[in-house]
Amino acid sequence: MQLFRKILFPVSFIYALVVYIRNWLFDMQILKSKSYKTPIVCVGNLSAGGTGKTPMVETIISLFKEDCKVAVLSRGYGRKSKGYILANKESSVEELGDEPYQIWSKFPEIALVVDADRQNGIENLEKEENPDVIILDDGFQHRKVQAGYSVLLTAYNNLYSEDWYLPTGDLRDSKKEARRANIIVVTKCPEDLAMDIQKGIIKKLKVKPNQKVLFTYIGYKDVIAENGNIIPLESLQNKEVTLVTGIADATPLVSYLEQKEILFSHLNYRDHHFFSEAEIKLIQSKECILTTEKDYVRLKDSVANLMYIKVEHSFLNAGEKVFEQELKSYIFSN
Repeated sequence: MQLFRKILFPVSFIYALVVYIRNWLFDMQILKSKSYKTPIVCVGNLSAGGTGKTPMVETIISLFKEDCKVAVLSRGYGRKSKGYILANKESSVEELGDEPYQIWSKFPEIALVVDADRQNGIENLEKEENPDVIILDDGFQHRKVQAGYSVLLTAYNNLYSEDWYLPTGDLRDSKKEARRANIIVVTKCPEDLAMDIQKGIIKKLKVKPNQKVLFTYIGYKDVIAENGNIIPLESLQNKEVTLVTGIADATPLVSYLEQKEILFSHLNYRDHHFFSEAEIKLIQSKECILTTEKDYVRLKDSVANLMYIKVEHSFLNAGEKVFEQELKSYIFSN
């Protein structure tokens, strides 16, 4: 796979040129960005997945859902529907897409919309729901919308500053566009990441004076959900576990389970994978099935005795206080 990506290196130059021209057209205001009366917090990245956008959206919802009316707008990647859809109790994972459905399942009190046309989505949300803040999920490249505040994510093991354009690398946007971010969050860090290494990363990212950099690690819960029940993760140590993942990067979860001395085989599928009947049959044949929260929403209606492990962003250096204060200052001043 790596050799194939290197062979496609010339194609990445064409992709880079297209990205450069598009951003230049927006910078010169030849292509127009639109701003809105509602405060908009954009959560995104420069790479093709694997930075933890959905857990970050959920973190922001948790911080503000008690104090203001929160709405989320997502493209709904991989969904089997089209157009503008406002989530309701009849909505399905096929209609919303796996990540929006996961968010809606956890926070049914918020307004959640999927729409590939972000301008249309925002305008309809403002008319129908009148939210206090809209979280724009995976919206950093959608420059037709001018977000008031941008949270840019980059993974510790794949910093955008050391990456290259698709298809040779994982970048889908120019590294220079990081200048538009208000906060840069380095995700999936080791829990004991030393301060000197953090300073080195900040230097590599070429952060602007007005930008803040925060560091997070993936906080896995030591409990899992099985048919609505909560059981200790350690109870799986003596079982034949099959891990099923359809996410961009399963490496941190695999490492965590190994640290916890969970013995498992791994069925690893591509990101946003919708499982075929044959794959469902294979999974059902396993004795003890563990999956991610995102995969759980796609499998729960087809696989019995399915368990998932919960995940969240945990900040280093008491960064959650800085993160909350920065967002609070923006949202409530607008």
